[in-house]
Amino acid sequence: MSESDAAAPRRAGRRVLRLVLRREDHIGDALGLAFLEAPETAGDAILERVRAYLGGRLRILKAEVSRARIEVEIEAGGWPEEAARLAAAARDLSNKGARRNAEAMFREALAIDPLNPDAMAGLGVALAAQNRDLEALDALRRAREFGADDAEVLLAMAACAARMGRRSATLAYLEQALEIDPKNFAARRSLKALGRTPKPPPSPESAPHNKRK
Repeated sequence: MSESDAAAPRRAGRRVLRLVLRREDHIGDALGLAFLEAPETAGDAILERVRAYLGGRLRILKAEVSRARIEVEIEAGGWPEEAARLAAAARDLSNKGARRNAEAMFREALAIDPLNPDAMAGLGVALAAQNRDLEALDALRRAREFGADDAEVLLAMAACAARMGRRSATLAYLEQALEIDPKNFAARRSLKALGRTPKPPPSPESAPHNKRK
């Protein structure tokens, strides 16, 4: 599926990004309806839902739709290097306990680069630390979609879901965190606390490079 918008002039700061939108993260919201559409008959409707969700000034170049995920390639503007520097400074503030100041700086980074994964992830983690769970989950979900799909993000999502009483989502996020980092102690401990026995982490002997031919 592709969209043939009128060609926009290239400007400094514009680049092509590939985002992954997951159905499991959008059950019950407007974008979630896109996963119920038949791609072969509702392509334009799906693209409009994706555009409305992402917002901002961007061009959708291509979208691949399945029942579980939408992989979308976009051209977007922004100043990623400047945003990355702000996000790094904000993370340093957050690590020192200045979470509200960090939140403001993360938002400043997103104002100049709305699809910056580090700034969005940092904002989500900062909000989660303040128990602002709905806001945090939204930011963390977007961070995953923008490319910050790591154990830290998933653990923060699990913590938010747990406080909101969403057991199935909590388990899913913890298990996904272990898929990325099988030895993650926090994820393993949290799963055990919820009555779920995590798979044992791979032993060094089982690693492919340690096996004899």
